[in-house]
Amino acid sequence: MAEKRDYYEVLGVSKGASDDELKKAFRKLAKQYHPDLHPGDKDAEEKFKEVNEAYEVLSDPDKRARYDQFGHAGVDPNYGGGAGGAGGFGGFGDMGDIFDSIFGGFGGFGGGRRSDPNAPRRGEDIKSSVIIDFMDACKGKSVNIKVNRAQRCDACGGTGAAAGSSPKTCPDCNGRGTVRVTQRTPFGNIAQTTTCNRCRGKGQIIENPCPVCGGQGRVRTSVEKEIEIPAGIDDGQTLRVAGEGNSGINGGPNGDIHINVTVRPDPLFERDGYDVWTDIPLTYTQATLGDDITVPTVDGKVTYKVPEGTQTGTVFRLRGKGIKKINRPDHGDHYVRVNVEVPKNLSREQKQKLKEFEQSLTDKNYAKRSSFFDKLKKKFK
Repeated sequence: MAEKRDYYEVLGVSKGASDDELKKAFRKLAKQYHPDLHPGDKDAEEKFKEVNEAYEVLSDPDKRARYDQFGHAGVDPNYGGGAGGAGGFGGFGDMGDIFDSIFGGFGGFGGGRRSDPNAPRRGEDIKSSVIIDFMDACKGKSVNIKVNRAQRCDACGGTGAAAGSSPKTCPDCNGRGTVRVTQRTPFGNIAQTTTCNRCRGKGQIIENPCPVCGGQGRVRTSVEKEIEIPAGIDDGQTLRVAGEGNSGINGGPNGDIHINVTVRPDPLFERDGYDVWTDIPLTYTQATLGDDITVPTVDGKVTYKVPEGTQTGTVFRLRGKGIKKINRPDHGDHYVRVNVEVPKNLSREQKQKLKEFEQSLTDKNYAKRSSFFDKLKKKFK
């Protein structure tokens, strides 16, 4: 048996390569050695199979762990010379795959079924983001976003084949996308279903790829879309735009765009769900005597009558003056939190008048208390 090359060496990556690095290396090499691009080239075909085999193992966490520990003997039951050889029982390290073949998966004894590789498939979703001001979130706004998405190739109509040609049924798998292979195990030979190497599970091969999309049927392009941000959206919420994601495959529907919305904080308003809070300062006189004050809200200024004797920390509620609820006509409420400002740097005359005012209040309260207790005494005599 020819000595197999190290799988990491085959893909040209380090042993600690991430999943993304593995995928990137596989795509590059698979495209380089694909049989459709090198018809009749046995060397390219063998390298293509080698790349597929390496990626199949390293992209599977369990197989990769066994390969890192035992090498090829951990994933190939035929490696090392059969029963009693270096692999022991024809590769005893692959027992998990054997039982998967018997009790699950698509292989086993022919009890599994595989979906049609050429059936319509929905396009992938796209993630995007947008930053808007606080008032734009309250009122709604139209914004333009740019996204990179895969669109159906107009040159080939999404088939991946150059003009005047069409994809052909894969002769190795007869369009199924899978082939059955026989694996020697301690329990005898077991038939297993695996992805067809020639068509990579597509069931079709493209002998003359479209020069625009390279046989993919889709092209990557940047598009600008006008999106309506609904009134009432909150910071961190995600807006779904249906049908504007990547184009579907084999006539399948398009994916969606999911837009994460970030709302800039406002220096005046504080949001709590659909309610709004503001802090309003009152002068000592306004708090003591009461006054009509102007309160800014998300819908404009409103007048509110502050009662006499209002204390710091008092909260007033303005019903229906909050943020509009998404896809509903009603609004939240607006809460006003009062802060009484204590006067500073008073003149001697102002201080004296303030003391006289305080004394008058004290005398008035004393008189009220005395009157109350006098009435109480008379009641219980």
